[in-house]
Amino acid sequence: YESSTFAEFLQTRKLTPSLQHFILHSIAMVAETDSSTLEGLQATKKFLQCLGRYGNTPFLFPLYGQGEIPQCFCRLCAVFGGIYCLRHAVRCLVLDRASGRCKAVVDHFGQRISANYFIVEDSYLSESTCTNVCYRQISRAVLITDQSVLNTDSEQQVSILTVPPLEPGSAAVRVIELCSSTMTCMKDTYLVHLTCPSTQTAREDLEPVVQKLFNLNTEKETENEELEKPRVLWAVYFNMRDSSGVEKSSYAGLPSNVYVCSGPDSALGNDCAVKQAETIFREMFPAEEFCPPPPNPEDIIYVEDEIEPEESGLNNSPETKPETSAEESSSEGGAAVTKEE
Repeated sequence: YESSTFAEFLQTRKLTPSLQHFILHSIAMVAETDSSTLEGLQATKKFLQCLGRYGNTPFLFPLYGQGEIPQCFCRLCAVFGGIYCLRHAVRCLVLDRASGRCKAVVDHFGQRISANYFIVEDSYLSESTCTNVCYRQISRAVLITDQSVLNTDSEQQVSILTVPPLEPGSAAVRVIELCSSTMTCMKDTYLVHLTCPSTQTAREDLEPVVQKLFNLNTEKETENEELEKPRVLWAVYFNMRDSSGVEKSSYAGLPSNVYVCSGPDSALGNDCAVKQAETIFREMFPAEEFCPPPPNPEDIIYVEDEIEPEESGLNNSPETKPETSAEESSSEGGAAVTKEE
């Protein structure tokens, strides 16, 4: 069944249509037409392995939202000696003329920071660098509502819902509803995210699902059926590009030691980001362990000796203009590239 889709595989397992539907959309949570049998089985295995670890569901959600995960990584990185330059924008890359590799960056203050590798998120690259890149698109909607779509006694829960395609050829829509106890919205309100791969504009892709689940009528006098639905207090629809499947070779003129990370994708969780980080790490440091567990605080030894500026890769003096033999070029919306002997 390696060449079959997961939906076709489930049809051979003597399962009822309802059970097939439940496994596909509520356990594996994979696309009905695009996901292979192996992808579906791996997603099902992951779901089952996560059950009962921290509660009755396999899901965890960080308080204050997903922005806490990068902060957690920053703290972990700092424990291992990571240095952060806050409020510094990169103005240009300094390339070695002989090897073509990036050997330093210059920030908007003119400060030069030496580097063996440079990692950048896709949206920071110039238009000329991304000319040959073919991006997928994601349709998103963010709503603020007055009550939960899940009618239970508890008003404080995180709800995840997969809405199967309403029409053939359209994509399933994932709905995540957050309550005020997640510290992402005000009391007595709910924050709802709807996401799916784009086929049209975000409004055209997602509004049919919003109309099915929520009351869009702002007037108080509505029919009894609409009164039972959560009322939308505020809504925004937008499309964003998905760079998670872009190969490095698609970018034009990147030095060999410059790596590109993708932005958010349409999947649930952070599997793509973690896999991408591990891939880049292993290319740079093949002999090192990826993301080792943090040490016990009692085992950390603090060394008070100051690091020389040359050792840390930081140079506090403003960047001087390159010599007349150096070539410098800039691209629209991106950083300039300076070549040195």
